Amino acid sequence: MQEIIRNRFAESLGVVRRTGEKLCERIEQAVTLIVAGYRAGGGLCAFGNGGSAADAQHIVAELVGRFLIDRKPLRAQALTTDTSILTSVANDYQFDTIFSRQVEAFGTPGDIAFGITTSGDSANVVAGLQKAKLIGMKTIALTGPGGGKCAELADILLDAGDEGDPTPRIQEAHMVIYHTICELVEAAMATT
Repeated sequence: MQEIIRNRFAESLGVVRRTGEKLCERIEQAVTLIVAGYRAGGGLCAFGNGGSAADAQHIVAELVGRFLIDRKPLRAQALTTDTSILTSVANDYQFDTIFSRQVEAFGTPGDIAFGITTSGDSANVVAGLQKAKLIGMKTIALTGPGGGKCAELADILLDAGDEGDPTPRIQEAHMVIYHTICELVEAAMATT
C-alpha cells in the first residue's frame, strides 16, 4: 500500500512539473487577459462538470473572497451553483445548454469565460465557450492534453499533462494552475 501511495505522489509531482514547464507562458497570458478584463470593468464566469464544477466554484471563491491578501472582491460567478437554473434549463431545453444559456444571460463583451473539462470535449462546456465567443467574451479553457474541441474555442488553452497521464494527475495539475492564476490576478488587482 505504501508503494502505491509513494507512486501516486511521484506521478502527481511529475505531471505538475511538466505542466508548469509547458504552460508557463500561457498561464502568464491567462493572468494578463483576466487582469485586463477586470481593469476594463469586466468579470469572469467559470463552469465545468463534476470535479471541474467544484474547481469552477473554487476559482470563484478565491476571486470573490481572497486568496492570500485582503483586497476588493473581484466579479466572478460559477455557473454551476444555481440548481434552479441548472435544472430548469436542462429540463426545458437540454443538458448541453446549461452553461451557454447562463453565459448568454450573464456574460458581456470583454468578460472572461473560463471553461474546465479534462477531456476538452464536454458538450455543455464546449457550448458555453461557443456562446461566449459569439457575444464577444474572451475564453480560457482548462483541459487535459490537446484540449479536445475546446482547443479551437479558447483564446488561451491551458492543456495540462501529456498524452497517457492519468486523469486524476491532470486534475491535480489543474489546481496548481488555477491557484497560480488566482495568486497573480489578486496581486495585480490589489495594486490598482
